[in-house]
Amino acid sequence: MDQPALALANPGGGQHGLLSLDDILTLKLDADWVVLSACNTAAGDGRGGEAVSGLGRGFFYSGSRSLLVTHWPVETVSAQKLVVGVFNELGNAPQIIRAEALRRSMLKVMSEDGGEGKLRFSYAHPIFWAPYALVGDGGN
Repeated sequence: MDQPALALANPGGGQHGLLSLDDILTLKLDADWVVLSACNTAAGDGRGGEAVSGLGRGFFYSGSRSLLVTHWPVETVSAQKLVVGVFNELGNAPQIIRAEALRRSMLKVMSEDGGEGKLRFSYAHPIFWAPYALVGDGGN
């Protein structure tokens, strides 16, 4: 495949299980937020200073008003904590905006240790929370 794509669960039957940029461009979304929490989902194609990847631009074109993307590889456990934390924040305080929910979740990730109460390492280092960026409408 010669275009960006998201890997989905393997559908079997010899199908590739990829959601390609062409597929995304055919979607008709009415989405407040698309979360692309894998590694480097904000990375452009290397030809310039794009703020978001071709996949991200495709989701905007298809009707998303904002994206949560990453600027570099993410660590699995802290990524899960951060993204789940964003939606927990929105659920606990529906009046806050998405940008505030992301900020609150980042602060919680920064204050956690990495191992169920055992201070083996800290998630305070920016490598664990700073790759995430909200692009587009940061409001409700």
